[in-house]
Amino acid sequence: MWLGLAFVSAFLLGCYDINKKLSLNGNAVIPVLFFNTLICSIVFLPFVVVSAWNPQLLEGTLFYVPKVPLYVHGYIILKAIIVLASWHFAYFATKHLPLTLTGPIKATQPVMTLLGALLIFQERLNVYQWIGVSLAIISFYMLSSSGKKEGIRFTHNKWILCMVLSAVTGSMSGLYDKYLMSFIDPMAVQSWYNFYQCILMIFVLVFLWYPGRKQTTPFTWRWNIVLISLFLCVADFVYFYALSFPDSMISIVSMVRRSNVLVTFAAGALFFHEKNLKNKAVDLFFVLLGMIFLYLGTK
Repeated sequence: MWLGLAFVSAFLLGCYDINKKLSLNGNAVIPVLFFNTLICSIVFLPFVVVSAWNPQLLEGTLFYVPKVPLYVHGYIILKAIIVLASWHFAYFATKHLPLTLTGPIKATQPVMTLLGALLIFQERLNVYQWIGVSLAIISFYMLSSSGKKEGIRFTHNKWILCMVLSAVTGSMSGLYDKYLMSFIDPMAVQSWYNFYQCILMIFVLVFLWYPGRKQTTPFTWRWNIVLISLFLCVADFVYFYALSFPDSMISIVSMVRRSNVLVTFAAGALFFHEKNLKNKAVDLFFVLLGMIFLYLGTK
């Protein structure tokens, strides 16, 4: 069941990425990210309030938010910081790069997650997994070649670096998620880390963006910002629930979630009319082939 949930989460993430691109095109990044965290917090606020004041209504359901000790909030705050860092990198990159580039780069994240599991949890790669890692590295090199044809040099482009850093911090978050799910309820993690992200974003908005807002891209409200939050809330809810299964594997869940690149690639071709699609389709094929070998190696 957890594998099916991972695929559902992947589709929702693809929808999230499309609306993120629509929200960020020609728009200020920091306010979009702030409203994203604010709306996510509002979505989960009723569940926290009801669970605290009238727990009988939600007890025994997936939406119940149990009370957690004060020290556990420290773990959740760290989760919020890691995710927020990943989102900052991803949002700036998404604003300035084609979806047909950002999607495949983000799709290399499961490889980093797998390598993290290798180093942190002393897991060992088998032949299939090594093939998957190798194919992902090859696809990344091919993507850099495709990017050069659009004037995007991987080694000299700060937005490419942002997307790579987003994948690295996203991989850290995935490994940390599996650890958190071993002793914290999924709804407690998702509810509270959204609240803490919103608090952090208030400081970023007020002290970093607002004073210099006239020198940067102006902010325009778009209803896609609401869709970003809704798709993300449901995608993460399904994702955390999948990880809560004792036999779930973060390497596979992370890999499957990155199949959202199929949705973003299709959107880049159909809605954003991005260039050089044939070469990028070949690159994407190698990314997906690498994901398949990783799956075969972790069965």
